[in-house]
Amino acid sequence: MPIPGVDYEVNAHKYWNDFYKIHENGFFKDRHWLFTEFPELAPSPEQNYLKDVLLESKKSEGPGLETEQHKCSSDCLGHTTQMPPVEENVTQKFSHLEVCAHEFPGSSATYRILEVGCGVGNTVFPILQTNNDPGLFVYCCDFSSTAIELVQTNADYDPSRCFAFVHDLCDEEQSYPMPWNSLDIIILIFVLSAIVPDKMQKAITRLSRLLRPGGMMLLRDYGRYDMAQLRFKKGQCLSGNFYVRGDGTRVYFFTQDELDTLFTTAGLEKVQNLVDRRLQVNRGKQLTMYRVWIQCKYRKPLLCNTS
Repeated sequence: MPIPGVDYEVNAHKYWNDFYKIHENGFFKDRHWLFTEFPELAPSPEQNYLKDVLLESKKSEGPGLETEQHKCSSDCLGHTTQMPPVEENVTQKFSHLEVCAHEFPGSSATYRILEVGCGVGNTVFPILQTNNDPGLFVYCCDFSSTAIELVQTNADYDPSRCFAFVHDLCDEEQSYPMPWNSLDIIILIFVLSAIVPDKMQKAITRLSRLLRPGGMMLLRDYGRYDMAQLRFKKGQCLSGNFYVRGDGTRVYFFTQDELDTLFTTAGLEKVQNLVDRRLQVNRGKQLTMYRVWIQCKYRKPLLCNTS
């Protein structure tokens, strides 16, 4: 008798722990393609103009920032600047952007990246190896405690530059180790598709609160009618376009419009939303695979000048 769909949700952590216990760090390859698709992960000085504005503005004093996770008083920004040509030529007023002064992992960093659903570090470690910015700090979390243990015991794991922690993206009661409005980049690589569709919106909305104004959310995930979807057999579909694999892990296949709705409802602005269709040939197995992925970049708006 097949396991009822509800069990896949209740025991999701078990299925992912079992997955990583079996495969450890041998299933996924390091994603060095990230820097071609997402150059924001290895930012140039031109791409970091917002970070420079925020740093220069630390001298300004103003009312403190109250956050749900780290409540304290701190300096805020009353700085006005002219955006570079890539933005509209309008004056923006930054206020209440300074993160909490209390200590938290990466509190002294000037550029903060969070990867959600980091697995065994196939994204995190290439970032740390490639981006030598001394102000960089990378957070990474995963639903699987086994995966996080593998990250923390990796020879390349450096606690002075990285903080790995177990986190359930769908648990609204769990706090993040950093305050709201503190991250420059959030990465979701083939992770949003692993959670129940009904819980996706709240998860994205909550993540968006972690971004500082001007910060970016980057996503790459499975698109509708990808080869993997077409190969599922009868009985593996839990709901519309949401399937369970043989190992108990689950996957959803998105359309561009669905992802656009998730991000814009969370208050983010579209920078990129495209379909990546590729033909992959496995000559060893003589297989032809038609892959469909969706790649997105959505930015948290800069606060408008209301004066």
